[in-house]
Amino acid sequence: MKLFVGNLPWRVRDNDLVEMFSEHGSVTAANVVLDRDTGRSRGFGFVEMGDDDARKAIEALNGQDLDGRAINVNEARAKTH
Repeated sequence: MKLFVGNLPWRVRDNDLVEMFSEHGSVTAANVVLDRDTGRSRGFGFVEMGDDDARKAIEALNGQDLDGRAINVNEARAKTH
């Protein structure tokens, strides 16, 4: 399952997401979305993990405080155009 992780502090990188989410199961991929022009974080990212682990991670991490910001964790939805 692919998870959307929003409201991330600017310092968070891919390995930080792996570290945070691997406490709740096996992470297959994690990436923080970067601004194409500046290379800085856009404040959100995606994590992929097994369905059961993903549900546990949503339960445990959604709304948690990370550097003074309440992060949003939920199932990623396909982009609609």
